[in-house]
Amino acid sequence: MNVVLGQVVISKAGRDVGKVFIVTEIIDANYVYISDGDLRRVENPKKKKIKHLVITEDVIETIVQKISSDIRITNADIRKAIADIQNSSQSDE
Repeated sequence: MNVVLGQVVISKAGRDVGKVFIVTEIIDANYVYISDGDLRRVENPKKKKIKHLVITEDVIETIVQKISSDIRITNADIRKAIADIQNSSQSDE
């Protein structure tokens, strides 16, 4: 499965296992930069192998629009998007 900018992913390996992140940059076919806006901020994203991520179907369109138009994304944008995704998944249950 291909990863796109702004996609919500979950770590399945490493010390951050189970945490939710958003893809902020695609490095190559094997690696991406991910951020959660809290411990892994936009200024210092985590480089992660794609095979160590659970790729969800959720893509945050506001993040994609900001990245594609070279508008700076903030840590608050990422935290809000992750909170919205988690709240909507809890309400579905």
